[in-house]
Amino acid sequence: MLAADIVVLATPIWLGQPASVCKMVLERLDAELGETDDEGRMLTFGTVAGVAVVGNEDGAHHVIAECLQALNDTGFTIPAAGSTYWVGEAMQAVDYADLDETPEKTATTTRTLAANATHLARLLQGDSYPSA
Repeated sequence: MLAADIVVLATPIWLGQPASVCKMVLERLDAELGETDDEGRMLTFGTVAGVAVVGNEDGAHHVIAECLQALNDTGFTIPAAGSTYWVGEAMQAVDYADLDETPEKTATTTRTLAANATHLARLLQGDSYPSA
């Protein structure tokens, strides 16, 4: 992860929350709070992060907010429009993987996330954050 320019955290929605595996990833990132480089910056500084969410219930914005806040707290840089999601009809059997095609709004949002994350990662490679 520390060698990556871009990290995407993806999770389903379970009971309006990020999945437990996603929460474990975020909890593990807590260890990065005390790690710094020779200039006093967190090791995750300069790494761009985005979030992708799927599910068949409400809560995508809540899950995205939780994840983006945790990623920001642990030093990742969040691009504009730093998330994408698809939420199917609540309590139904159709999952994202079962769709014949990606809905246009979800596809557009995902392309925007990818483009903005790539753009920001390139900028950070050329001009990193200042020393702490």
